[in-house]
Amino acid sequence: MLSNFSHTKFIFVGFPEIFQYRRLLFLPFFLSYITVLVGNSLLLFVIKNTRNLHSPMYMLVSVLAVIDIVVPTAIIPAVLLSFLFDLNEITLAGCLTQMFLIHFFSSVESTILLAMALDRTVAICNPLRYTAIMNSSMFLKLLLFTLIRSGAIMSTLVGLASPLSFCGSNVIHHCYCDHMALVSLACNSTAKNNAMGVAVIICFVGIDISVIFFSYMKILYVVLRAAAGEHSSKAFHTCGTHLIVMMCFYFVGSVTFLSRNLSIPIPVDVNTFLGVTYIVFPACVNPIIYGVRTKEIRNALLKIFKTRVNRVTVKVSTVKF
Repeated sequence: MLSNFSHTKFIFVGFPEIFQYRRLLFLPFFLSYITVLVGNSLLLFVIKNTRNLHSPMYMLVSVLAVIDIVVPTAIIPAVLLSFLFDLNEITLAGCLTQMFLIHFFSSVESTILLAMALDRTVAICNPLRYTAIMNSSMFLKLLLFTLIRSGAIMSTLVGLASPLSFCGSNVIHHCYCDHMALVSLACNSTAKNNAMGVAVIICFVGIDISVIFFSYMKILYVVLRAAAGEHSSKAFHTCGTHLIVMMCFYFVGSVTFLSRNLSIPIPVDVNTFLGVTYIVFPACVNPIIYGVRTKEIRNALLKIFKTRVNRVTVKVSTVKF
């Protein structure tokens, strides 16, 4: 028989094996967060202030950069406070809110990555029809699809978790409110929650990564046929880098999301590390992958930098001593 009592507050213990060294964990988490903020903010600044980057592809990159700021911000500041001041308590309402934000924006990121792959496929494989296909109407449809799919699925995910009874432990073995980290503490049946967790992976990983993979394979096929030598090597390296980062996002995210669902025996510390990695690592490297390594953005960044330096030089030279 279930107890009438249910916890309304929970405690995060993300790294129990090295809990005594949590103060030392502050620095790598802090540096990672600063890297995320600086890299993505700079990318947004360059795109906003460069007129020839106001194209569909770079609008998608901008949205990706915003998401890469929002999701880590929903997690890392609270984690840093817990490391330094042991402020690791959260209410059930706060936990469910954080869960929705993290999973919603992560699913939106998946759709953006899918859209970017399709955008590049059309641009390279069917360039003459690019402007006709990738227009404002297409992006409006993409926005509606993203909001409806992510909103409906993640609302259902959180909605199934909210009425659960938590009459046992209130210790969440994670750094944030991961879906199954919370659901695994429930006293009553979680069959629907488990099924919904699998459905999320099938919907976002199974479908999205398949379309992304085949899109990049088609891009590689077209580019390798048209290019030779250095150009083909560059194309292979670029597509390969994109796929590696995406695989990290999807594969690591799937493992941490399903580890409890499928009873995969992963140590708590490792599972927590993977859960943070799939969010923070892509957010750190995306400004490099889609920014610095992109010729147009790299040139725009150098142009802005040179302009600023020249302005400072002119101001200094006009100062009278």
